[in-house]
Amino acid sequence: MQKVITLKDLCHVTKTAPMAANIHGGRAKCLQRLIRLDMPVPTTVALSFDAVRAIAGGQPVDTPQILRHFDAAPLLSVRPSSMDPDWGGPGAMLNIGMNDAKHSELSETIGEAAATRIYMRYIQSFAIEVARLDPEEFYLPDQPSADGLRAMLNTYEAEMDAAFPQDVGEQLGEVLRSMARSWEGTTARLLRQAKGAPADAGLGLVVQDMALAVGAGVSGSGVIQFVDGTTGTEQINGRFAPQALHSDALRDAEGALFLTRDPRGKSLEEEAPEAFEQLIAFGALGRLRLREEMEIKFILTDGQLTILDAVRVQRSSRAAVRIAVDLAESGVIPREEAVMRVQPAALSELLHRQIDRSAVRDVIVRGIPASPGAASGQLVFTANEAQASAARGEACVLVRRETTPEDIRGMHAAAAVVTLRGGITSHAAVIGRGIGLPCIVGAADLDIDERKRIITAPDGRTFTAGDMVTVDGSTGQMLAGEPAMLEAALDDAFQTLLSWADDVRDIGIRANADTPADAQTARNFNAQGIGLCRTEHMFFDGDRVDLMREMIFTENPEGRAAVLERLMPLQRSDFRELFRIMQGQPVCIRLFDMPLHEFLPAGKSGLRELAELLNVPMAEVTARVEDLTEYNPMLGMRGVRLGLTVPEIYDMQARAIFQATVAVSEEGDPVVPEIMIPLVSAMREVELVESRISTVAAAVRTETGVDFDYKLGVMVETPRAALRAQDIAEHAAFLSFGTNDLTQMTYGLSRDDAGRFMSDYVKLHVYEEDPFHTLDLDGVGELLKLGAERGRKGRSDVTLSICGEHGGDTAAIAFCRAQGFDYVSCSPFRVPVARLSAAQLAVKDRIGR
Repeated sequence: MQKVITLKDLCHVTKTAPMAANIHGGRAKCLQRLIRLDMPVPTTVALSFDAVRAIAGGQPVDTPQILRHFDAAPLLSVRPSSMDPDWGGPGAMLNIGMNDAKHSELSETIGEAAATRIYMRYIQSFAIEVARLDPEEFYLPDQPSADGLRAMLNTYEAEMDAAFPQDVGEQLGEVLRSMARSWEGTTARLLRQAKGAPADAGLGLVVQDMALAVGAGVSGSGVIQFVDGTTGTEQINGRFAPQALHSDALRDAEGALFLTRDPRGKSLEEEAPEAFEQLIAFGALGRLRLREEMEIKFILTDGQLTILDAVRVQRSSRAAVRIAVDLAESGVIPREEAVMRVQPAALSELLHRQIDRSAVRDVIVRGIPASPGAASGQLVFTANEAQASAARGEACVLVRRETTPEDIRGMHAAAAVVTLRGGITSHAAVIGRGIGLPCIVGAADLDIDERKRIITAPDGRTFTAGDMVTVDGSTGQMLAGEPAMLEAALDDAFQTLLSWADDVRDIGIRANADTPADAQTARNFNAQGIGLCRTEHMFFDGDRVDLMREMIFTENPEGRAAVLERLMPLQRSDFRELFRIMQGQPVCIRLFDMPLHEFLPAGKSGLRELAELLNVPMAEVTARVEDLTEYNPMLGMRGVRLGLTVPEIYDMQARAIFQATVAVSEEGDPVVPEIMIPLVSAMREVELVESRISTVAAAVRTETGVDFDYKLGVMVETPRAALRAQDIAEHAAFLSFGTNDLTQMTYGLSRDDAGRFMSDYVKLHVYEEDPFHTLDLDGVGELLKLGAERGRKGRSDVTLSICGEHGGDTAAIAFCRAQGFDYVSCSPFRVPVARLSAAQLAVKDRIGR
């Protein structure tokens, strides 16, 4: 049964009319607000979502009920009014009611040429948008004429077998029906759902008296805003098109006036000072009463001002932050509301260079956006080439099938990285996010010939070493050439907003930082300490990798300890620097976790170099590499398993940590390092490591004569560790859930290979989201919940956190807050995003209580 359109569905917009944005749409409600502010808004009737749905379903339009609010022969406009303007909708229809009689009337008042152009443009719009006729049959000549008008009317009649409608009610009914059906079309539904609109999103329609932008005095169409949409700073922007006869006037009119006085030409401020002062006053009033920076669309008719609409100023991420902070600092909105007004993702844009939105994009390939930001550089194919480019002062983009720890130096030297394999938590992605390096992974459609140093795009184009390319890690696009960039924008407004966020959030935010440079970035972003320092990454720097290889090829514990003794001063120096940078903030150091084979070179040339370094036969090197090879190294000899079978490594690291603790504590506040054991699955593993570390601590206390404290904890990365957390927590001051490996092991998925099919799985709704990108609250979350509950049973004061790549995700932070976790830890460049997300969750909870 069709819904009957009632008078409640057709609302004359007045100050007291019963209206709501979720019934009539945002535009309609905003117009009511403007009327309440006594702005000169034309007579307006709003059709509700239900009315538009009924019209789309075939319900006749009660046009007399609409037209009774207007003059006998009106000119009208119809505009869309959805809940969110970003959801799109049908374009506005103007000059409804234009007919032969109205043409004659306007010819007397504004001139025949202007009246004819308005009539012809309306016929063109009605024929194409409403009657769905061929646009080529209704072109608009440069010069309007009576003959041209008659020819257009005749064409319409020939195409429709009916004369162009002369009745305003008939025209209005057809326009409303066309716009309603357009909103309900399949294409329109898909487009708005892609922008985040719900499937049942409604459309309201606003019928409004036309204000003609023509006349003998100062007349025209304009738009004005009072802040810069790019920077958010106070500035009057906009245009005014004199004698504007159509909706495109502001875009293509010649002779447009500046708004404010300008030496380059005439301005609205000079030509119509009273109207200009009114606009300034209305802008200030709208900012205060609507609590937003508004863009005002207006018409002048012989100097008389009419306000057609006021919408929220479109703004960049940088402007969004500045506007929110300025509104709060001027008392228009509370600080907490300013915190809620900025999307956390917007902060991510501010932290990195971005490609200018207006730049042309020549896409080479698309992959998985793994680390945000954009950078341009010359193509290189090896870490050594990247380092050589950096030495010459040339920016480069490193392209690899996949990166390994051996590529870390090249990644630090490159401006951006692209890999053909990998997912959101692959090696390249994790390192890229950690050091703020734009990164794309899983660009499987790209073909690479490393010998010829050529990549081939899906469209067949080839690019060789030295060609200039650009990586957009925010969208996953690799581009040809060097498009214009926008620089990162960490201004005072950014810092102010985050300080307000810190005032309200109720969960700690730490950073994953593997090097002093990472730690400094974390400190700059006000992280509350380091939640994960992956010490194995330190061993790839400089000559350390050679020492590690020498240690691997040493056959006995004494020989390994001797080599590690040469590594210890380097480790000690790293930890001293971390402690100094963090200035008393907690630093959680994960003991060595990586499989040893990852320190060994690949390929014959690399093995030959290693044989020369160690002064051993090539056959011996090859045999040793084969001995260390594992079928599934991520589940093999790594983490605590390596620490128990080659205990000299953990002994050396513990000694370096404690010696650095003593040294830095003597310089200032006491340092209490947190030592984390990786890949634990049994309580006995923790007991054994705890015993050795305790022995090392006692030795350092004796050697230095200095007492110190430390905390020993566990990285919960295996399902069994989560299930046995009660036992494990008896020997652990903290449990930090490593959600990267925990997700991998829970799903039985390789996080490096899942990118190959994950998009298909999401499309098929096997998984709602990529579990390496968004924390799986049902499966992995259940293990986290069990682990937390059981861990507290084993030790009531155990500290709980997550330190995987999910740590900066809003949903993961919400989950951790709900489970009473103490902090989350994420990549340094995600710390500001996490701080804001945590604050917004706290505010929402407070509002909901």
